[in-house]
Amino acid sequence: MTVTADPTVGVAASRNGSAVHPPVAPIRTGADQGPGPLARVVAETGTRFVLAVFTNLRGKPCAKLVPASAVDQLEAGELGFAGYAADAMGQQPEDPDLVVVPDARSFTSLDFIKPGLALVHCDPWVGGRPWRFAPRVILGRVLADAATNGLELKVGAEVEYFLVRRNADGTLRTADPKDDESHPCYDARGVTRMYEHLAGVSEAMNTLGWSNYANDHEDGNGQFEQNFAYDEAMVTADRVMTLRYIISMLAEQRDMIATFMPKPFSDRTGSGMHLHMSLWRGGDAVFPSEGPDRYGLGLSPTAYAFIGGILTHASGMHAVLCPTINSYKRIGARTTTSGATWSPTDATYGGNDRTHYLRVPDANRVELRGGDGSANPYLAMAVQLAAGLDGIRRDLDPGPPAAVTDATHTLPPTLLHAVEAMVADDVVRAALDTCGDGVADYYAGLKRDEFTAWHNTVTQWEIDEYLTAL
Repeated sequence: MTVTADPTVGVAASRNGSAVHPPVAPIRTGADQGPGPLARVVAETGTRFVLAVFTNLRGKPCAKLVPASAVDQLEAGELGFAGYAADAMGQQPEDPDLVVVPDARSFTSLDFIKPGLALVHCDPWVGGRPWRFAPRVILGRVLADAATNGLELKVGAEVEYFLVRRNADGTLRTADPKDDESHPCYDARGVTRMYEHLAGVSEAMNTLGWSNYANDHEDGNGQFEQNFAYDEAMVTADRVMTLRYIISMLAEQRDMIATFMPKPFSDRTGSGMHLHMSLWRGGDAVFPSEGPDRYGLGLSPTAYAFIGGILTHASGMHAVLCPTINSYKRIGARTTTSGATWSPTDATYGGNDRTHYLRVPDANRVELRGGDGSANPYLAMAVQLAAGLDGIRRDLDPGPPAAVTDATHTLPPTLLHAVEAMVADDVVRAALDTCGDGVADYYAGLKRDEFTAWHNTVTQWEIDEYLTAL
């Protein structure tokens, strides 16, 4: 179950649906009377242990297992992490601990994984302030910026993944050996053979109140997608991280590996993370047009300006939406068994057409199809919202919906190209640096190092291609 608790707890607390930041750490002291909101819900639900989770810049969930008897210490800010050891958190070994502040509203029972286990998302703090390198903190601040204009972002996320097993030599095979159709998408038999896993994940989501509404076999052999209802951006980002954990743990119980790696197989479609975005003001949707609209998609001028901002900053966002070396093997794929990649290489937009970077399925939302399964949901939502808000502030015109063949804005072809585009984009940099300078450059350095490490590794392809070529 997901429990609504004291909204003053956590960096991304909500006030009338808009993210806000308390000026000082909301850490309880001995002078506080009675248990805190997290301790109360832990007691009410009979929880034995809580995973206190935060997410690093690479999208890795980091946690400590806290017994119910020590939850008051967690709420008091006594649970510290070595940020350097957690990786990608902007720290060196000599730096002070990250102190995690739990957001009790994100409390999630995990009884279906281990009886008595629960999870809560936390915001790292250093020196009594939100830590600027923490992705959840970054998203919270960008949401707060939108709230100053009365705007709230709601997001629906499509989480795609493969179910695989390892061979003795380390290579991968599809977990279901009968899943070998050339066009396996929506295959009823493939879904049925994975019924226990898919049903387990679905029932977990519905128990938590996420409203799972579809579970399907995707375009690659061994690839699946499980959908849940949209919500405010921070809630959805938390749920993406929680769902990845749930899917991984339930797959492991059945001796499978669930991978969100964008392209685990050279000849198959890769995994995306499409985000359906809508803006709201005072409880009303902003995107639908109230009359005839500029380009016939039923959208308001604000929606078109939002789209204009997304398209303008598409290249700058790419290192965040597609953050790994492997991401660009998905995007640049030329052949797949099914005949399609579903991975846009150009920043275009249009109506209900899945070949576009931005699809407009209806007048209520826009679907950004450029991100992949390795994207950090907090950072992805933060940079997309910042780009869209820039479009609104500058009243950018995206022009008429374009056919993909008319595209003139080609996205970066490799991670290194994407990093350079990000560094040159002031709006994307500002989104990452929204809580303090240095985050964008630090993130760029992480990704350059990742590219260099890959580039310096001799692969089997190179041996096969060059060993006796001359």
